[in-house]
Amino acid sequence: MKKFAEFKKELLADSEVRAEYDGLEAEFQIAQAIISARAKARLSQAGLAALMNTKQPAIARLESGKSRPTLATLQAIATATGQPITLRIEPKVRRAS
Repeated sequence: MKKFAEFKKELLADSEVRAEYDGLEAEFQIAQAIISARAKARLSQAGLAALMNTKQPAIARLESGKSRPTLATLQAIATATGQPITLRIEPKVRRAS
């Protein structure tokens, strides 16, 4: 049986799969930032949801990447966790072939 890392490496060798995967990078980063902010604030998903006047499943969807947050939602998360929000647009870094 293949390990996940081996399977992922094989899949990402396909240029079409790689392009789709790379296209999701920003969404992965947003989900990770939400998880990190919540953890740093020592909040559970339910605790963060309560501070934001929403429900825990909404936070779970944001953290799983199944839901795309609006800027207002990101600002609410920043306020609820007591952390500043910073948004940037950066030039794309080209990978060597």
